[in-house]
Amino acid sequence: MKIYDELVARGLIAQVTDEKEIRELIDNGKAVFYIGFDPTADSLHVGHFMALCLMKRLQMAGNKPIALIGGGTGMIGDPSGRTDMRKMLTKEDIQHNCDCFKEQMSRFIDFSDGKALMVNNADWLLDLNYVELLREVGACFSVNNMLRAECYKQRMEKGLSFLEFNYMIMQSYDFYALYQKFGCNMQFGGDDQWSNMLGGTELIRRKLGKDAYAMTITLLLNSEGKKMGKTVGGAVWLDPKKTSPYDFYQYWRNVADDDVLKCIRMLTFLPLEEVDRMDTWEGAQLNTAKEILAYELTKMVHGEEEAEKAQNAAKSIFTAGGDADMPETKLSDDDFRDGRCDILQMLVAAGFCPTRSDARRNVEQGGVSIDGEKVTDAKFSITREEIGDGVVLKKGKKNFKKIVC
Repeated sequence: MKIYDELVARGLIAQVTDEKEIRELIDNGKAVFYIGFDPTADSLHVGHFMALCLMKRLQMAGNKPIALIGGGTGMIGDPSGRTDMRKMLTKEDIQHNCDCFKEQMSRFIDFSDGKALMVNNADWLLDLNYVELLREVGACFSVNNMLRAECYKQRMEKGLSFLEFNYMIMQSYDFYALYQKFGCNMQFGGDDQWSNMLGGTELIRRKLGKDAYAMTITLLLNSEGKKMGKTVGGAVWLDPKKTSPYDFYQYWRNVADDDVLKCIRMLTFLPLEEVDRMDTWEGAQLNTAKEILAYELTKMVHGEEEAEKAQNAAKSIFTAGGDADMPETKLSDDDFRDGRCDILQMLVAAGFCPTRSDARRNVEQGGVSIDGEKVTDAKFSITREEIGDGVVLKKGKKNFKKIVC
């Protein structure tokens, strides 16, 4: 099976503009494609996972990825999929986030010897002359068409700033600049980016002629990838300082039964023949599928050693009831008040709940225990002496951590 057909079979492609030409380029390793990443945090998260895996697949087939960091567009903010205006970042924040991204992306993409590029659109967007941009680029865009785009329509009632209204033009200019500078002939993005991407294709063809090779593909990133990026405790990060390898493993180990085979198909590099055989799995077999998913993705992000440790820890906890390799949270002095740490603070410190109010809800619903004893009183607290060598904090059925001082 050729790579384009594999992408279709894995459920990764939602829409294309020029399927015959796109198929030919990708299958023959002639695509120079880009995917954009907004540097709004200092770590990528699992919502970016599908894009990173796609870049890896296409590079393995001989195509050249360009990871575009939105240092310029990040100073404006993308209104797509949002109901409010993004927080504006400083140049220093954006640069720090860009540096973190490259380190994490290198686990997926080979940047050596020009096999892939990482570029920052601040390099061309920040030097644009406004009047020149209006004359050369603004004339190519219809305001009526822009207002029909879903990314703008959903914001009209609450208010859309002129700053954000420029985002489509900026993203379109990115494709135009990448085409001219690096021969980039294809762009990928989530289905919420479709209007912006069409703007880039149209800009190239209007400026450089209809024969210009400018093509677009959208992925199922909005409905699937963004859902993957959220859990009860907040985002699941690729940075081990933000989300430990064990917690990362547990996130994927706990996906819903209905989603596990879909995730294996989209995100792992297991042969499709092997994945197809799993389609008939049910009951206890789905738990095996979840273990396969969690192990494969943890290995990809954190390495084989950390994946083995996470898997062994999970099996030790869930089967033998032991605490070998169980992840730990060490409480700090700030977690104690008058020599005691309350259960709400313990849940927040362990990363099980983002806020004390969320922790309170979990306690009152009966989903929390310490050393096997259910805790239902939100005022429950414990001393350092009672913690001793450590206690096991549990939230729900599958989230465990050893709490130490």
